[in-house]
Amino acid sequence: MQVHLIDGTYELFRHFYGVPAAKNAGGHEVGAARGVVSSMLGLLESGATHVAVATDRVIESFRNDLWPGYKDGADIDPALYGQFPLVEEALASAGFVVWPMVEHEADDALASGAAMAAADPCVERVLICTPDKDLSQCVEGDRVVQFDRRQRLMRDEAGVIEKFGVGPAAIPDWLALVGDSADGFPGIKGFGAKTAAAVLSRYGHIEDIPPDGNDWDVPVRGAARLAETLRKGLEDALLFRRLATLVRDAPVAANVDELLWSGPRDDFDLVATVLDAPDLVPRARRLTAARRVSRPG
Repeated sequence: MQVHLIDGTYELFRHFYGVPAAKNAGGHEVGAARGVVSSMLGLLESGATHVAVATDRVIESFRNDLWPGYKDGADIDPALYGQFPLVEEALASAGFVVWPMVEHEADDALASGAAMAAADPCVERVLICTPDKDLSQCVEGDRVVQFDRRQRLMRDEAGVIEKFGVGPAAIPDWLALVGDSADGFPGIKGFGAKTAAAVLSRYGHIEDIPPDGNDWDVPVRGAARLAETLRKGLEDALLFRRLATLVRDAPVAANVDELLWSGPRDDFDLVATVLDAPDLVPRARRLTAARRVSRPG
């Protein structure tokens, strides 16, 4: 079997900015939530069977206590933020397993779900469906991969190395040095993507980089200056790495069997009405009927 783990927060953002706004009969914006549910049914129509969707029930997480500049959702459009609880309820009603994160982030749920699924020998491949570079740290060979559904781009371990210049295990170190503006931490001054990749591809992790740039045996300009900057900022670098390191034990499903889609709940007709999307109901019914035929008895 294949397991699809979906970044629900990313999907909601993608649809909010990618499809026309739409209000239901009550005057509430529902366009993005409707788009996500339709997209997830499309995933099932393409053959997916075991699916979980991770969401950020709140934007802040334990990382906000570690770094005051960490993302807090203050700049999220209210029309988008108002659809966070709606998309969770709509997806659950449509029959999908939803992992709404509070203390952790959706990325942590995806990492934890990938670890859980990869431990099951019955799982042929785990597809982490998000373009978020943080999740590259979870890629393992060609069995746990990242899949950008919008661009139809699959990235295995070789692809991670090709894109970032380092393997999955060093992605948190790479992010710590380069910084991540989306998450709100700046990195270490002087370390661009190529410089960080060159150093980490040689030494592996931040603490293994020689403190004296004269000892570096990598072709990096200004090694002495960079080494001094890193020495002075080592505490920040290690903190940034902690911010970038995904948790693998967030509260998710206990096993992959829980992720099998078997049809919508009885209230899905009502939810489809709220979404002003009556066409979702017959699609879900056709999928349910097809699954019953493929699993007789």
